Amino acid sequence: MCKQVAARHPGAFDQLVERHQACAFRLARSVVGNDADARDVSQEAFIRLYESAHRFDGRSRFSTWFYRIVVNLCIDHQRRTKWWRRLLPLASEADDADEARTEPIADEPTPDVEVMRREMTVNLNRMLNKLSPNQRIAVMLQAQEGLSSREIAAVLKCSESTARVHIYRGLMQLKKALPKD
Repeated sequence: MCKQVAARHPGAFDQLVERHQACAFRLARSVVGNDADARDVSQEAFIRLYESAHRFDGRSRFSTWFYRIVVNLCIDHQRRTKWWRRLLPLASEADDADEARTEPIADEPTPDVEVMRREMTVNLNRMLNKLSPNQRIAVMLQAQEGLSSREIAAVLKCSESTARVHIYRGLMQLKKALPKD
């Protein structure tokens, strides 16, 4: 597919965007911390993809190569905005979803369940923000995208054992932060 994009076949780029847009956005949001910046970063990633599709040599999976583009752009964004000084929590998806909804859903959760869900989302986002960038990226790529430690290593440009360490340490920090029952 990437070769078709490089050759500028009609519709090939649209198919790639459709297939990878949600993943790129989730990864960017998990790193940059808010929806608006994540949209900007993921859009820039697709521009870079379009411009550099001819460089994809097939030695890795396309998704691994593309996630590396997204991660690099996130790192550049963080450097430009100095995000670590602001420590902004991730934007709540629930607020956006509530504003966009116009019709009630038949099996809509009760208000107390919805409050608990929002609190859990806010707390999880707060805990994720406390992880190092490499730990956060590694955990998100494994949990959300189902990437193997080898693929995560390619995205992070580190050894496979280092990627496993980032995943392990990130998960252990998240586990420590969970409330004890």
